[in-house]
Parts: sequence; structure tokens; C-alpha cells
Amino acid sequence: MTSGPLDFSKYQRPHFEEPNHELTHKRAVEGDEAEMPTENFGGLLDQVTKTSTGEINSLIGEFERLRGKLQTDGERIKRDIDDYRALSERVMQMTASVSESVEKVRGSADR
Repeated sequence: MTSGPLDFSKYQRPHFEEPNHELTHKRAVEGDEAEMPTENFGGLLDQVTKTSTGEINSLIGEFERLRGKLQTDGERIKRDIDDYRALSERVMQMTASVSESVEKVRGSADR
């Protein structure tokens, strides 16, 4: 590296002899589009708020539907478990009854 003064002349913007009116107009139009008038912010904010609120309400509706389905499915599963328990108890009673009957038949056959 050299310790002498830096030459920035090669970094300067080029100067045009004649102004390019088309480029100047284009920049002015782009500048107008880039700067939105403040009265448009209210409308834009209303639109964003309306869209966001609609999406939130849609999600709330979906969650409520899912909650209802979960409750309904939970109640059905509880009923199915109670039915299974009752059936299982009846099967155990019948098995005990059949087992007692078999023992009686064996006892009478052994005599």
C-alpha cells in the first residue's frame, strides 16, 4: 500500500454534456410513485386490516369447528370404551359360567 494522497477522480460521476430529458422525466415519475400521498395510507391500512381480520376470523372459525369435532370424537370414544368394558364384563361372566358348567360335567363324568 502506498501512503500518498488518494486519487478519487476515477470514482466521480460522469457528467453529460446535454441533460437527458427522458431520463429526468422517468426519475420524476418514479419518485412520484415512490412517495405515496398520506391520504392513501388510510385506505391501504383499512385494506390490510380488513384482510388480516378476515383471515383471523377464518382461523377462529376453523379452530371452533375443530374443537367441536374433538369434543364429539372424545364423547364417541368414551362411549365406545364404556361399551367395550360392558362387553368385556359379559364375556368374563359367560366364560366363568361355561367354565363352571364344564367342571360340573367333568365331575359327573368322573363318578
